[in-house]
Amino acid sequence: MAYQFNVLLTPEADGRWTAEVPALPGCVTWGKTKEEALERVKEAVALYLEVMLEEGKQIPVGDFLIC
Repeated sequence: MAYQFNVLLTPEADGRWTAEVPALPGCVTWGKTKEEALERVKEAVALYLEVMLEEGKQIPVGDFLIC
């Protein structure tokens, strides 16, 4: 099953980009470019969901699209 989450991209003063997934508290990463931040956030989401499933937690409903 594939999930699609909204990502908040924020430019930082030092030129980096922060990528945050509001539906997954604490799921935040960064990159030197927007593209790098988006690639890293994909990895972060995958790991976040893996841990949630291992711990028997439910993935948030209504905050994503099932593809």
